[in-house]
Amino acid sequence: MAEIFIRQLIDDLDGKPIDTGLEHEVTFSYQGADYRIDLRPANADKIAAAFAPYMKVAEKVSSASKTRAKASSATKTSGSGRSVDELKAIREWAGKNGFDVFPRGRVKADIIDAFDAEH
Repeated sequence: MAEIFIRQLIDDLDGKPIDTGLEHEVTFSYQGADYRIDLRPANADKIAAAFAPYMKVAEKVSSASKTRAKASSATKTSGSGRSVDELKAIREWAGKNGFDVFPRGRVKADIIDAFDAEH
């Protein structure tokens, strides 16, 4: 038995079929939320025209910058409630005292407990 599967993209805005090869996947962010929409060429032109005056005056933010900003805010404190400086001090102490500690990532609870007991 032979089967044929046909993949048909539908315009998310108006529900009309999108001809193969003419689909436009538009991604954008608004107030911290990321969005994706599949559009036919006519609707892709409309969204581009609607965004044009805003994009003309906006500052472009690269995805690498957004990732760094998220990582930076996430590393200000750890799950242990320690600041970046405190964790750095714990890592230095652990290395000097024979503990196996990685330069990045989570610090094991037993290392933090040993550090706290000594200080």
